Amino acid sequence: MTTDAPADRVATSKSQLAYEWLHDRIVSHRFTPGYRLVLSQIAGELGISVVPVREAIRRLEAEGLVTFEKNIGAQVALVDEGEYVTTMQTLAVVEGAATGFSAPLLTADDLTRARAVNQRMRESLEHFDPRRFTELNEEFHAVLFARCPNEHITDLVRRGWSRLRMLRDSTFSFVPGRAVESVAEHDHLVALIENGADPIEIELAARRHRTATLDAFRQFQRDHDQPHGAEK
Repeated sequence: MTTDAPADRVATSKSQLAYEWLHDRIVSHRFTPGYRLVLSQIAGELGISVVPVREAIRRLEAEGLVTFEKNIGAQVALVDEGEYVTTMQTLAVVEGAATGFSAPLLTADDLTRARAVNQRMRESLEHFDPRRFTELNEEFHAVLFARCPNEHITDLVRRGWSRLRMLRDSTFSFVPGRAVESVAEHDHLVALIENGADPIEIELAARRHRTATLDAFRQFQRDHDQPHGAEK
């Protein structure tokens, strides 16, 4: 058994390499929805066998980033607007729960870090870059749920984030005005935690914070579709 361990570690390392390589290209939209993932080509690009590539693709399929169809093979999952909505709804629930569980365990240093990230978000509003704002937004929330003792919930949150990155670069590209409200809501969340609010209250506040962004996006869709409706 001892002699097999190094080989197992090497196989795992190659699978992780393939996973990270593919994941990065999918969420950055270098591999666009519908893009075919040919195992032999990917293996050749990375200098590994097809086995770890196949394992990586299975992981990505479990995360909803890749689909596998008979006679077609693996491909980057197609974007479904309805899926964006359901992903945001799910993320609101699991991210809210993770934040509620984490809140009583957060330290003063944690809250200082969260405030520092939110301040960077506030400063970025003057020369707004939606993608950068989204990155900082994730960094902020990662601090707030970092001490959640339920690893299954935090894994679901990160899967939701990955799925959102694949579906669109940044919701704030469509609703930049929402960014100002988001920063203010972050201040409120940190204040609730600092003042020892009930974890359920914190969970619900985090959930409302996420759904408010979804509501803003839906309003954008309604406004955008308005010209195609009945004349007024």
